[in-house]
Amino acid sequence: MIQEVATKENAVITIISITIIVLNMMMIIVQVIKNVIMAGVTVAIMAVTTVGVMAATTAGVMAATTAGVMAATTAGVMAATTMEGITMVTTVADITADITTVVKNVIAAKDVTAAGAGFFNTGALKQQKELKKLSSFFVS
Repeated sequence: MIQEVATKENAVITIISITIIVLNMMMIIVQVIKNVIMAGVTVAIMAVTTVGVMAATTAGVMAATTAGVMAATTAGVMAATTMEGITMVTTVADITADITTVVKNVIAAKDVTAAGAGFFNTGALKQQKELKKLSSFFVS
């Protein structure tokens, strides 16, 4: 009888030990599954966050860079064009003044040949250079 009680106690201890071992193994399995899930969730969250941050940052940098480059380029082109326009207006004014002078001389002298020859001999080279500048402005 004592032996039977001892055997039953040993059987209970063995069952309890096996139960503890099984529970520990189940805990390890649950822990591994949790770690795998957490790793997957972390990777997904980081990917989404990184994409969002990179998209916003890139858009901001590109907008600022584009605005700066466009402003500088536009200012440069406008300044160059304005200077060409001022030069053109000045040149046209000079040519108009010279032509007006010649016309006045022709009217005053009533001698088209003499007045015209005087203009073309004295001012023709200068005017040709100015006209070439003007024409290159419009062609380029």
